[in-house]
Amino acid sequence: MSEPRMKIVLVTPEIPYNTGAIGRTCVALNLELILIKPFGFSLEEKAVRRAGMDYWKHVQLTQYESWEDFLETRKPARDSLYFFEEHGAQSVYEPDYQQDGYLVFGCESKGLPMTILDDMKDRVFNLPMLNPVVRSLNLANTATAVIYQAMRTQLSG
Repeated sequence: MSEPRMKIVLVTPEIPYNTGAIGRTCVALNLELILIKPFGFSLEEKAVRRAGMDYWKHVQLTQYESWEDFLETRKPARDSLYFFEEHGAQSVYEPDYQQDGYLVFGCESKGLPMTILDDMKDRVFNLPMLNPVVRSLNLANTATAVIYQAMRTQLSG
């Protein structure tokens, strides 16, 4: 039996470079990358492979037609879902992340749909920003920061 591992979920990603960069991080940490359609690009685009470099072929990739398809197929426990939004009421530093949790990120222009977040307000987290001039951070940068925080106990030996 394989050891539990986190999964990264991108809901309707729009920018191929972000998806490619997140895919590269997933390869580095042996994480599955789950993509929820529709995408704002084709996975065949050079931009995805360029950002993922020659690692893209090693991404453990799973795709779902919709959020509902993902929920019906995977049946994740509610407490294994961690949603990340700039308006999250809690900091990414607060939860004790499950080793097999799902770290869920929305699309670059709109974030996660309220239909997903409505019943999950206690599961929505933010990455703190100290300067109010910055409205949001790049998705790939945010995901990488969150992933390393969530895995800190697994990576610290």
